Amino acid sequence: MRLTNFSDYALRMLMFAASAGDRLITIEEVARAFNISRTHLNKVANTLTRSGYLKAVRGRSGGLVLGCRPEMIRIGDVVRLAEPDFALVECFATGNQCALTGSCKLSGILGEAITSFQVTLDRYTLADITPTPKDFLGGPSPPGRTGAANKTKSFSTPDAFSVGDEP
Repeated sequence: MRLTNFSDYALRMLMFAASAGDRLITIEEVARAFNISRTHLNKVANTLTRSGYLKAVRGRSGGLVLGCRPEMIRIGDVVRLAEPDFALVECFATGNQCALTGSCKLSGILGEAITSFQVTLDRYTLADITPTPKDFLGGPSPPGRTGAANKTKSFSTPDAFSVGDEP
């Protein structure tokens, strides 16, 4: 089983936002930090914002911030949101035409495996996997962005995080 890039990018974006604390992040920052297309990240950010995991702040000094505490965001919930389905084999999908449907024992085993996978992911929250800003590059931490929208606590970040300081 392999998660889609969408799930991977969603988890990375949330980890980046959690590492930033109350500081607003931009899609450009995340794109540069992980070398990911801004177009893909826009789609991910829209999904995470619609679901309440991220909150968008509009305006010149706007950006994204976590919509709730990292302890409230279960990894399993994010993966289920981001994954189109968990149909590992044809018999799990709609329109199943397998000749063994109804008598195959493999579907039960794979169903159990998917359940175990999801139960494991549900045991962890974003707080469990959030790296410190230093973990991203291991370098020194220059000051984070400043601006009118960033009146919350200041946050130090590695160079990859401080892509475009607002004037």
